[in-house]
Amino acid sequence: MNILGALNLENFDAPFVEPTTVDGVSAAQLLAKIEARNPLSRIIYVIWDNAAYHKGPDVREFLKRSDCRIRLIQLPPYCPHLNPIERLWAVMHQYVTRNHYYPTQKQFADAVLRFFRETLPNEWQTFRDQVSYNFRVVNHDKSRVLVFPA
Repeated sequence: MNILGALNLENFDAPFVEPTTVDGVSAAQLLAKIEARNPLSRIIYVIWDNAAYHKGPDVREFLKRSDCRIRLIQLPPYCPHLNPIERLWAVMHQYVTRNHYYPTQKQFADAVLRFFRETLPNEWQTFRDQVSYNFRVVNHDKSRVLVFPA
């Protein structure tokens, strides 16, 4: 099972694609999905790690389009702790894989997809503090106070 996904930290929208192979083509498909889900945004900043397919010819072609609204921000090498999507994967594992047994690969795949299609949109407020930029959100009322970790 392959999933290539993104996460909007403002509203926890999590577009993803389910490619046969994770490569430049699927990365460009994800970028297209991100653009489509943000029609009102003039510029969309996407923070990506340094996977080779994130920098390949398919992605470069996608970004060269005159109407492209995506701007990539590359993380430094070997810094998964700076990537919020890695934290979302950890939350998904908490909900789906830890202490769960799935007799078939299909049942496992269905559980993972159910997390992204149902659990995440419906329950994101319960784990939003776990998926952030090293900030801890103290107050969820009308204003948000961010505390930087020591």
